[in-house]
Amino acid sequence: MNISKNSSEYMIHQQDDLYYLSFLSFDRTKAVNHGFSTRLGGYSKDIYTSLNLGLRSGDKLEDVYLNYKKICKALDIDSEDLVHSDQIHESHIYCVTQEDKGKGFYKDSNIKGIDGLITNEPKVPLITFYADCVPLYFLDPVQKVIGLAHAGWRGTVLKIAAKMIHKFTSVYKSDPKNILVGIGPSIGSCCFEVDESVAHAFQKQFEGDDWIQTLKNGKYKIDLWKVNQQILLESDIIEEHISIMGLCTMCHKDIFFSHRGHKGRRGSLGAIMELRD
Repeated sequence: MNISKNSSEYMIHQQDDLYYLSFLSFDRTKAVNHGFSTRLGGYSKDIYTSLNLGLRSGDKLEDVYLNYKKICKALDIDSEDLVHSDQIHESHIYCVTQEDKGKGFYKDSNIKGIDGLITNEPKVPLITFYADCVPLYFLDPVQKVIGLAHAGWRGTVLKIAAKMIHKFTSVYKSDPKNILVGIGPSIGSCCFEVDESVAHAFQKQFEGDDWIQTLKNGKYKIDLWKVNQQILLESDIIEEHISIMGLCTMCHKDIFFSHRGHKGRRGSLGAIMELRD
């Protein structure tokens, strides 16, 4: 893999030909099983090569099923218990319970239009999906609460990160100062070029200019990692509790699926996490 193996934020795990990433800050708590998948080490073929976790991608479901089995075995998670989000680039959040186990793949699901999942129940694994958007991981090791949020540019503008923290505090009585947050691989500021309308949507919501760059062609580049970090800091998350992997999916499209990098012809990556017993 052509990414740094000497990071203070993440660890690269390998099992045979399978690779995935974890946050060191989360690993140190020993409270969760979690990981962010790469595209390496699966069964899918052609544009989905090889660890595609996307159910709606057009890939063969039997291959996707085997991919789930493989990545979940590596994470010590039961793939048949995974609770799937139904992402629509909004900021709606769903509180998951034991009754939701398996919804989205093995069972019909009433979890619709949801970009954020939260639970305080052990052995209830959550999964959200990516191919350039920002994966956000949340862990309160004191109250024993976890969450995953899919923050595309629209979800970022809608401040889904802040809404996740509000749900942690209002429903599960978390103290923001105890919450750990991980920002996983996504399209970086090096590659996230947008037009004026998108740039203005951000400028209406966020202060400062260290997250936006004006280009000579009239376009802009936006740093989604910095914007989400700003949202988290404004939600009283301690800066030292925010881990940013700093890996651009488009720059590393040999390792990650990238919607822009692969011009829409791609599979999906997964953010997966569950509370341990």
